[in-house]
Amino acid sequence: MDYRTVLTTCSYCGCGCGLYLEVLDGQIIGTIPCKTNPINQGKLCVKGWNIHEFIQHPSRLRQPLIRKNGTLTEVGWDEALDHIVSKLKEIKEAHGSDSIAFLASAKATNEENYLIMKFARAAVGTNNVDHCARL
Repeated sequence: MDYRTVLTTCSYCGCGCGLYLEVLDGQIIGTIPCKTNPINQGKLCVKGWNIHEFIQHPSRLRQPLIRKNGTLTEVGWDEALDHIVSKLKEIKEAHGSDSIAFLASAKATNEENYLIMKFARAAVGTNNVDHCARL
């Protein structure tokens, strides 16, 4: 039996709470707050306490999916990204850039969410960006 803890930062919001993920035989099984982290000082909100649950959830998407003939089909990343680009171009040409909106994720880092915002504004030309983090 191989048990260890891995120090990391909670990805649910921008606070930066420190926590340890409990790992047993390569599977994440729990969360422990980091007492020495200056942000949370050994405390976690309910989202932080349960952050380990989404990582290995059986319903979590692990491969891109495209709807083909009414059925979601696993595809490679190149095909998925090409499909996204073509659909965004099609929508932008037909309805304008402000017909497109982006919803960033609380499970992504602040830096990744910043990139989503930059992509929306610089590449697509829309200011329609929101974030789903709710504390």
